[in-house]
Amino acid sequence: MRPFLIMRELVFATNNGHKLQEIRSMLNPGYRISGLAEKGIIEEIPEDHFTLEENAFQKAEFVWKRVGSSCFADDTGLEIDALQGEPGVFSARYSLIGQPVYSEMEVTAGNIRKVLEKLHGETNRKARFRTVIALIMDGHHHSFEGAVDGSITDEGCGRGGFGYDPIFIPDGSRLTFAEMEPSHKNRISHRALAVKKLVNFLTSTDPSDGLV
Repeated sequence: MRPFLIMRELVFATNNGHKLQEIRSMLNPGYRISGLAEKGIIEEIPEDHFTLEENAFQKAEFVWKRVGSSCFADDTGLEIDALQGEPGVFSARYSLIGQPVYSEMEVTAGNIRKVLEKLHGETNRKARFRTVIALIMDGHHHSFEGAVDGSITDEGCGRGGFGYDPIFIPDGSRLTFAEMEPSHKNRISHRALAVKKLVNFLTSTDPSDGLV
């Protein structure tokens, strides 16, 4: 008898379509990734801690309590040496601290503009993207981290990706994340590295590898 694939559902604690698309493209067909909206969670999930790890677990625990099934959350920060690690844990809303919430496009543009303004005239452009994924499975907590070193450009380049991608060039490349083909970025990005660790863990804990 031919083996058939068992679909294993994981809830990803995000409503960010870009993140969902990236994660789905990285995982093998044995996993079905659901976003928050698919689970009827439309409210803003709290993330009010001061480290990426704490925020990731805070979001994962919120979803675990709501849906009661395996879930994971990520938190990503851009850490710039010359800014003493800023924007870091505040990367997503860096330009909106103390300001009203605008559209995602306006927030992204504001974040990039603030970084470039703060780095104006600065020669040290070293930075890193860091992602932490928090997984809650059967009540147990696990975490996975991915990081990519690089540098900040003087201006935005490229129309792909999202967030700070237009101003971040990973070490060993001449292209920003936003200029790269998505398939290439998804092989080398901080999120890809963290997801690979997540997938390796899921595979190692499932001897059948999703096949029966």
